[in-house]
Amino acid sequence: MIDKEKRLVWIGSSKRDLMALPLDVRKFFGHALDFAQHGGQHDAAKALKGFGSAGVLEIVEDDIGGTYRAVYTVKFAEAIFVLHCFQKKSKSGIATPKEDMDIIRARLKTAEALAKELQHG
Repeated sequence: MIDKEKRLVWIGSSKRDLMALPLDVRKFFGHALDFAQHGGQHDAAKALKGFGSAGVLEIVEDDIGGTYRAVYTVKFAEAIFVLHCFQKKSKSGIATPKEDMDIIRARLKTAEALAKELQHG
């Protein structure tokens, strides 16, 4: 692991959405994001399909209330950008619902713009 901690940047409502999740899920996601901030990848973090090699990862956690996901990107050197936190409610298997994928795509564009701003001071 790298010693230098990267900044964590929350895009859109991702932090508020995280705070609405069950405490144990929040703690788990926080632990996994800490790994990312220090240059590592938690065992629960996997590449999110549909983004090619964009460095978009998702963390999946189950509890008695359902399945929860946190999506972030490590694509940019400036920071770890948390793109979306949500409870998966789709009844169609393990695929991420289109509505959530659209949010992630839009927030990834926002993260890209913010990364350029951070890069240029």
